[in-house]
Amino acid sequence: MAEPYQIRPVAEADISALAAIERECFSDPWTSAGLRETIQYETARAFVAEFGGSAVGYVMARISGEEAEILNLAVLPSCRRRGIARCLLEEALAAVTTAGVREAYLEVRQSNAVALSLYQAFGFRPVGLRPDYYRNPLEDALVLRAPLGALR
Repeated sequence: MAEPYQIRPVAEADISALAAIERECFSDPWTSAGLRETIQYETARAFVAEFGGSAVGYVMARISGEEAEILNLAVLPSCRRRGIARCLLEEALAAVTTAGVREAYLEVRQSNAVALSLYQAFGFRPVGLRPDYYRNPLEDALVLRAPLGALR
């Protein structure tokens, strides 16, 4: 990617592209219907990264009072290691912080060292474990939490 990518809010028209990213990135992907339903909530914050007019990654979060949950973060394998996930996460955390969120949570596969490293760089730390949370393959999820006051 010689040209820069752009990050913008997700629109209804992006759902099929997001579902395709899901299928390429995850063994147990969200459905188009699940994605569509989630982005329609007033408490949702979702952003897509585009390159050359095509979606290459996205992030979804939801707000609940002063807490937010990062629901999903995905970047196409061919576009990884270029800072896209970092920028998407930064955008989502900034959006939820602007909405008054004080801390964010997420789940991540214990074996996903790359994602863990990214989340730790944003101040996320383990606070729990969800046994057998993921399917295909079955794996525990680490529950991570980050205070967001420093982003204000």
